[in-house]
Amino acid sequence: MQGGHVGKVLRLDLTKRTASVEDLDQRWATDYLGARGLGVKYLYEEVDPAVDPYSPENRLYLATGPLTGTGASCAARYEAVTKSPLTGFVATSNSGGHWGPELKFAGYDMVVAQGKADSPVYVWVNNDEVEIRDASSVWGKGVWDTEDILHEETAVPDARILSIGPAGENLVRFASIMNDRHRAAGRSGVGAVMGSKNLKAIVVKGSGQIPVADPAKFLSESWRVRRMLKESPMVDQLYQYGTAMNTTMVNSLGGLPTRNLQETYFEPANVSVNGQAQSETRLKAMKACFACTIACGRVHELGEGSEKWVVNTSPRNWSHAAEGVEYETLTFFTSNLGIDDLDAALKANWLCNDYGMDTISAGGTIAAAMELFEQGSIPENEIGYELRFGDAGPMLKALEDTAFRRGFGNRLAEGSKRLADNFESPDTFMGSKGQDFAAYDPRSLPGRALGYATSNRGACHLKEEMMTDDIMFPEADLGKVQRTIHSQHENTGMDASGVCLFPAFYSGNEPSELVLDLINAACGLDWKGEDYESCGERIWNVERLFNLGAGLTPDDDTLPKRMMEPIAEGPGKGKSAEGLKEMLPLYYAERGWNEQGVPTRQRLADLRINQ
Repeated sequence: MQGGHVGKVLRLDLTKRTASVEDLDQRWATDYLGARGLGVKYLYEEVDPAVDPYSPENRLYLATGPLTGTGASCAARYEAVTKSPLTGFVATSNSGGHWGPELKFAGYDMVVAQGKADSPVYVWVNNDEVEIRDASSVWGKGVWDTEDILHEETAVPDARILSIGPAGENLVRFASIMNDRHRAAGRSGVGAVMGSKNLKAIVVKGSGQIPVADPAKFLSESWRVRRMLKESPMVDQLYQYGTAMNTTMVNSLGGLPTRNLQETYFEPANVSVNGQAQSETRLKAMKACFACTIACGRVHELGEGSEKWVVNTSPRNWSHAAEGVEYETLTFFTSNLGIDDLDAALKANWLCNDYGMDTISAGGTIAAAMELFEQGSIPENEIGYELRFGDAGPMLKALEDTAFRRGFGNRLAEGSKRLADNFESPDTFMGSKGQDFAAYDPRSLPGRALGYATSNRGACHLKEEMMTDDIMFPEADLGKVQRTIHSQHENTGMDASGVCLFPAFYSGNEPSELVLDLINAACGLDWKGEDYESCGERIWNVERLFNLGAGLTPDDDTLPKRMMEPIAEGPGKGKSAEGLKEMLPLYYAERGWNEQGVPTRQRLADLRINQ
C-alpha cells in the first residue's frame, strides 16, 4: 500500500449483526481506482444482477476514492453503489460533505452492508471499534432529528452521520442517503436499499491519517489546482450564485424543463426563480464541503409571508434558514411544475432533505402526476385534491404524502415511470431507464441526449459534460459521439478519484487535468492520460455488464417519444433529439460493442475485464 487508500474494508452482515474487517483488494484498487469504480467492481463480483433490489441478497457499497480526505481540493466524495429499486439497473450515487473523509480517518476505504437486520439498527464506528446498535430511538425520524439524537447517544458531537429519513424506511423508490444533514447521495433509490436492510444510520468518528506516496509532489500539485480554481471566472460565479446560476443560461437556450418538459422556456426563470434572485433575497451564508475551495453550497432563509408554506404535519416547520436550493432542485420545483414561488422551492428542498428523497425524481414524479391529472388520466378522487401545474400547496402536500406513502403518495413513491405506466400514459414519463431527466431538456443538447440515453444509471447530467460542446457544435454526428464517450470516461475517472466534478465543470478543464497528477502522487502510480481514460472505460463497461445481466436491452438506450418531436415554441423552437437514432449505432461501434450494445470479448480483453 503506497498511499491514497488506507487498505481496509468494513463488512457489515446485518442478518447476523456482525462486523468484520478485510484487506482491500489491491489489484482492484489499481484497476478501478476507488469510489464509483471500486464499488462497481465489488458489486459486479458479489451480487447477482438479477436479484430483487430489496432482497437481503442485494448489497450496498459505500466507497471512498484515493483522494477522499487527503486535502486535495474538493476531495470529499464517497459513492453509494447497489442495484437500484428505481431502475432495476446499477445505482452509482455520490455525495460530498464530511462523512467520506471521516470514514477514511477511521481506517476504512469502504463499508459493505449485506443481509437484513430483523429490527432497525444503526452502526457506530469509532476507529477500530464497531458496534451494531438498536435504532428504535430514531426509526421514523427525519434526518435532522436523527443526527441530533445520535450525536447525543454516542456522546461525540463532531462525529459524522450518514442516514436515511422516512422515505428510505418506507421504501420510496427514489429515496436518498443523506449525510451532514444536507448532503445527498440522491439518485436511483440508494436510500430505499438502506431502508430495506433496516439500516437507519452509520455514525463515524476517526482519528487516523491518510498516507500519500509522494507528499512533496502531492502538496505542490494540490496548490496548482487551487490556484487554477481561484483564477477561474466561472468558479467565482459559482461561489457567488451557486449552481442555480445555470437557470437563466439554460432558459435562454430553450432547454429548461417546464411543465413536465411539455415546454422548454419559463419566463419567471429570468426574474424571480434563479440563482441571482436567491442570492439577492434569501442568501444567509455560503457553505463548503471538506477541503472545498469553492463553497458552492447555499444557506437560504424563507422570505416574508412564507408562513403560507408551513406544513403542519411535518416534524419540523422551518421558519428561518437551511441549506439549498441547487439548480436541479430549483428547476424541478419551479419551472417543471409551472410554479413561480421561490419560498415553495426552498420548503420543498428542505422537506426532501429531511425525509431523504431525491429532489429531481420527486419533482419529476409530481410533474408527471400534474400532467396526468390535467389530461384527465387521474381523477381527483384518486388523489384527494387537485394537483395542477402552478399550485405550490398541493405540491408540498404531495411530497409529504410520498415520503410516508400516504394515500396517493403511495403511487407517487413508485416513481414517474411506474406512475405513467399504471395510468396507461407511458409517454408522460420524462427520463431514461426509469430515472427522470435532470434539468436539461435533451432536444436542445445532442450530446446530453446521447448521454441521457446511454447512462448506465439512467438519465443523468453528471455522467458526461457536453454542455459547452453542444453549444459550440450542435451537430449530431460521429464527432459528437466520440466526444461524448470521452467525456463519460473522464467523469467516471473523477467519480472514482473521490473528487467533486464541479471544479472541472466550472473551470473549463477536463477532469484528468485536475486529478491525474494528484492520483499519481497519492497512490504512487505513473499513469498517463490513456491510463486514466482506460480506467474510466473499464468501469463503464463493468457497469454495462451488470446491467445486461439485470435484463438491459438496446430498447432501454432511448428517450421518450416527446423528445423526438420538435420543440413548438421558445428559443429552442424546432429542435428535437431525433439525431439520437443515428448516433446510437455509432456509439455502440465506437465502444467496441456489438449491434445489441454488448461489449465484445476483444474489447473486454483489451480492458482487462474478466467475465
